[in-house]
Amino acid sequence: KNYIYQQGSGILQIALKGFTQSGNISKMWLNVHIFLSSKYVYLITGSAEHLIEGDLVFPKTKNALYCLNNNCFWKRNSSNLVEVPYIVTSTDISVIQNAMSTFHNKTCIRFVPRSNQTDYISIENKDGCYSYLGRIGGKQLVSLKRTGCVYHGIIQHELNHALGFYHEHTRSDRDQYVKINWEYIPTEKASNFQIRNTNNQNTTYDYGSIMHYGKTAFTTQAGKETITPIPDATVAIGQRQDLSKLDILRINKLYGCVV
Repeated sequence: KNYIYQQGSGILQIALKGFTQSGNISKMWLNVHIFLSSKYVYLITGSAEHLIEGDLVFPKTKNALYCLNNNCFWKRNSSNLVEVPYIVTSTDISVIQNAMSTFHNKTCIRFVPRSNQTDYISIENKDGCYSYLGRIGGKQLVSLKRTGCVYHGIIQHELNHALGFYHEHTRSDRDQYVKINWEYIPTEKASNFQIRNTNNQNTTYDYGSIMHYGKTAFTTQAGKETITPIPDATVAIGQRQDLSKLDILRINKLYGCVV
């Protein structure tokens, strides 16, 4: 899923057994986010916010799954750049700014420290990794919990949600590229895997998108895949290293960047 004016989906999340205070596995089930890369596995406990599909905050005043008249997109300035004002209440600002640098270097998006702009993102150390979808107006939260979320690719993933991008595996043509293994998906999580009626901007499916779920997202059984790439099941999905080339292309197409 690629655009704010389309309907969207969730983030990499699975059900794992909870931890007791001593750190041992207990019999209690706990929903957690899991982020997979070649080097890291990050676990972030679920948020108290009303989230849809893992890491997307459900707006209390509007339907974030639709965008009329491009009002959900950030605006272009006189220099033909798209400014996204932000404030950071975290002490990890250098890591966050480094993650922003890919957007700055390869797109027309510019995350700029807020002065007095009305619409802006507030990056805070809350209870998980999550974001609103696109520009909602006024102050909008991007939660990056310090213990688990403040990593390059995870930050980019949440910022891309704030730009208006959803998850890759719910594209309208996804059944040509992945198989959804419904038998390992909890009933209450099935909506995270629904196909949406998307406009894919004439771009191909991107297994390497930073917006793609991992293979075991929401699985009910450890090691069992909920998403299997086809025809080659060994293709990697769910990376949180950096924006892919297609992620960058889609940002530039959506915002009309000339780079």
